[in-house]
Amino acid sequence: MIRFDSVGMRYGPGSEVLRDISFQLERGSFTFLTGPSGAGKSSLLRLIYLAHRPSRGLITMFGRDVAGMGRHELPAFRRRIGVVFQNFRLLDHLSVFDNVALPMRVAGAREGAVQSDVGELLDWVGLAGRMHVRPVLLSGGEQQRVAIARAVVGRPDVLVADEPTGNVDPAMGERLMRLFEGLNEVVGTTVLFATHDAALIGRRGHPVMVLEGGELSRRGAP
Repeated sequence: MIRFDSVGMRYGPGSEVLRDISFQLERGSFTFLTGPSGAGKSSLLRLIYLAHRPSRGLITMFGRDVAGMGRHELPAFRRRIGVVFQNFRLLDHLSVFDNVALPMRVAGAREGAVQSDVGELLDWVGLAGRMHVRPVLLSGGEQQRVAIARAVVGRPDVLVADEPTGNVDPAMGERLMRLFEGLNEVVGTTVLFATHDAALIGRRGHPVMVLEGGELSRRGAP
């Protein structure tokens, strides 16, 4: 599903923030990405959701060389990738419901399916009673849940999540983990889940990639 071969990445003329990154994620896999702050986790995720191009090396997704794609191909390609951002990136002028519904509507889903799927998902993340308010009136943890619901509602082929349980209490964090794992197991979505939470990684048993100083230092069992 995703393959990196000797990938490097830099911002502007500075030194590389990622160096010689090579790995592959199989279709339907669930992998944790961890490492200390500043190790390059968010930068690696940016490469996967096509927010940045590598400075060198090869990235292949869905069987395509990402560097060889034209700009006109990127929107459809990105719709296959769900993203949970650290800073949420919700649209303040839209209600919670409309924020979550946006990926389905952009993809041309029937409104009946939008109403059903979004309503069910908001109920699952505990926000059924808040669906008509705007994000500015929500707590940080509630905004995080809206962002997660928006990322998974379209059942993407790939889901990348940057500290998705960092702003919720342990009980809700466990519930959201079951949502991610259900999407992975039932739908077959390939999940890359970035987190600092060593206890969470240890409890789940999924494979782990460790970034240190911009380099992939280890990959394997927890």
